[in-house]
Amino acid sequence: MAKLYFYYAAMNAGKSTALLQSVHNYIENKLSPVWLMPNLENGEDNIKSRLGLMRKAIVFNKNTDLYTYIKLLIKTGPIDCIHIDEAQFLTKQQVFQLTDIVDYIGIPVLCYGLRTDFKGEVFEGSQYLLGLADKLQEIKTICFCGSKATMTLRVDKSGNAIKDGDQVVIGGNELYTSMCRLHHKEHMKLMLDLAAIQANEVMLNDTN
Repeated sequence: MAKLYFYYAAMNAGKSTALLQSVHNYIENKLSPVWLMPNLENGEDNIKSRLGLMRKAIVFNKNTDLYTYIKLLIKTGPIDCIHIDEAQFLTKQQVFQLTDIVDYIGIPVLCYGLRTDFKGEVFEGSQYLLGLADKLQEIKTICFCGSKATMTLRVDKSGNAIKDGDQVVIGGNELYTSMCRLHHKEHMKLMLDLAAIQANEVMLNDTN
């Protein structure tokens, strides 16, 4: 029986590597996988791992009806499994469409993505995958302290935490780092304390 899987992690945990390895395993066994990714700000259409592995993907946008698309794609040949990278960027509707692919067409769907953003808030796609997936699997990585990293911190060029900004900003190691919850909180609190100090300094200058 087909199932919907969600493999989630913080940044740099090897999600894309795991996806590409799964695709390779299907192909090696003479099966027909399909791999997709959402349209990103940087126009990327390759699924890339930090180990250098890469495959050109089918790119979709927020308006794509994935259920209808897969039904059309099946007419060109069999599909044994569907892999989706950056699954946190799926919409609520698209996650429900994936459940329809699993339940009504019978194709397993494997989604790989982040659980939360740099503020610790759950992405829309991840929220509904966590609620609707048949199988949840955490892909683990570690914080600089050696503990399991569950959070993603956005940093500036100096390595300081960024506490505000758009939820989606595409970047790699130069922009994001993985941390345990404790150190994520400490870095975010440090930036809040610095902001409060700067605000007080401005107020003092205005009154002088």
